[in-house]
Amino acid sequence: MAQKILVTGISGFIAKHTALQLLQGGYEVCGTVRALNKADQVKRSLGDAGADISKLTFAAADLLKDDGWAEAAEGCAGIMHVASPFPTSQPRDRNALTPAARDGALRVLRAGKKAERIVMTSSMVAMMYRPNRPPVMPVSEKDWTDVSWQMLSAYIVSKTEAEQAAWDLATEDGFKHRLVTVNPGLVLGPALDDDIGASLDLIRLFTTGAYPAIPPVSYPIVDVRDVATLHIKAFETPGAGGRRLIAAAETLSLKDMAAILREALPDRAKKIPRRELPAFVVRIMANFDRSIASVIPDLGTVPQADNSYVKALTGIDFRTAREAVVSSARSLIDIKAI
Repeated sequence: MAQKILVTGISGFIAKHTALQLLQGGYEVCGTVRALNKADQVKRSLGDAGADISKLTFAAADLLKDDGWAEAAEGCAGIMHVASPFPTSQPRDRNALTPAARDGALRVLRAGKKAERIVMTSSMVAMMYRPNRPPVMPVSEKDWTDVSWQMLSAYIVSKTEAEQAAWDLATEDGFKHRLVTVNPGLVLGPALDDDIGASLDLIRLFTTGAYPAIPPVSYPIVDVRDVATLHIKAFETPGAGGRRLIAAAETLSLKDMAAILREALPDRAKKIPRRELPAFVVRIMANFDRSIASVIPDLGTVPQADNSYVKALTGIDFRTAREAVVSSARSLIDIKAI
């Protein structure tokens, strides 16, 4: 009998890819949605991508409410908690996203703590930020973001506090050895439908002339297909319990990403920015534009992810950052988002 896996927030970018690979791998999947009227679109998207949707069921559950989580987790061998708020424009209140992210994670973990393995989608943002960072900063499994640093956006605070709370609960309740976090960098790659989310919106804006110039920032890049694969390997690999698994291929600056897009999409090259803004200009603009304010913590530092232990532990072979960038753009063209 196939093992059943709970995937929270199944309508999201990472979660859909994770559900797709689980179904293709012979697992049964129960996906949570805030409202069941989202289920039909998810079914269509996964079915069109080649999944056997006869093994797909849905449960209504909201990260801000207790109702439904115990029932959703019942009978599941694995819990993949992927759902978390990720707005394109950051709220001014740095704690605005924390209740949904942290309290939601705790609801899911409490409901599913008897599962064989709980895999929680965290982020490299829970590792990368602290005062006085060096110009080139190695990032490892042991690193934690300092949430007291006032430069942090609401998203960074929420992901860090949610992951810390998850590890605290797992330690207190004795299931730390069955919890794994997957910590991706900037997640790009092909969209499965037109619900593209915040990370692919960056590529959309790049290719539609929305940015005359770009800030001088760099991010570790990972393909969404590899993030999904790593979630499954985190469930299946005995030695992954109790670990934080960095999901990143290599680091690119936004200027690098723009150059890759111009080369891959020559017919759209004129709309893709070439100029890089000085950091001081970005800081001034951030006072008036909340979408720009989110990059302020990234100015002046190039993070370099250590993924060697993840490759050794799980056997994963990450796609190149270039492939992640190009496949994002091509899929946006396919779905007519650009």
